[in-house]
Amino acid sequence: MRLTGKTAIVTGGGSGFGAGIVRRFVQEGARVLIADINREGADQLSSEMGDHAFSYQVDVGDGASVRAMSAAAIEAWGHIDILINNAGVSHMPGPLESISEDDFDRVTRVNMKSVYNTAQSIVPHMKQRSAGVILNVASTAGVSPRPNLNWYNASKGWMITATKTMAIELAPYGIRVNAINPVAGETPLLKTFMGQDTPETRAKFLATIPLGRFSQPEDMGNAALFLCSNEASMITGVAMEVDGGRCI
Repeated sequence: MRLTGKTAIVTGGGSGFGAGIVRRFVQEGARVLIADINREGADQLSSEMGDHAFSYQVDVGDGASVRAMSAAAIEAWGHIDILINNAGVSHMPGPLESISEDDFDRVTRVNMKSVYNTAQSIVPHMKQRSAGVILNVASTAGVSPRPNLNWYNASKGWMITATKTMAIELAPYGIRVNAINPVAGETPLLKTFMGQDTPETRAKFLATIPLGRFSQPEDMGNAALFLCSNEASMITGVAMEVDGGRCI
């Protein structure tokens, strides 16, 4: 029970990698706020998790919504130990100049501005306590980008750089900041990476992953558990690839 007594917020926690992190954290004794714009998905997972989790509908791109979420967590628990910035979106594959401005704005709002918003809301609280862990869910796309996902790739590269700068700035306050870089997984985002979900496109995609399988929510839960536990107390500023060898 490596997270007994710990509290955590997981954005985008109602499905996909976020849900895998929520499940693993609850198994290890944490109390978790499942934050998601999809209230139905968050509510359903919360009901499965029992008394150790509650759901909250949030728009991570909106500062006021994130402040309300943070206030709800502090009201419920008194403090926040762990923040997982997992919420993310992509655009459909296409030449970089063909991606609409609306799609570009959506990617930067959810993938980048969300990290700014949660930092504005939660970092002062962690500084006051001289303790805290932040984990950003980035992507192999920020390390070894694929063509036709340019603006998504760029947003994840930004997140990796943000992780490292946050880590060095917040270390004197006892706050650790890391990232994980998953390869594509069997989540709601998979189709947006491949363009279409067919046996042929899956086989082509899997051929680029040496271990021969997609990332699973459980893989992200296990990696997040380690980085957010006391076992990783000397680790900050890393972007751990959880990718089956994709970036080698």
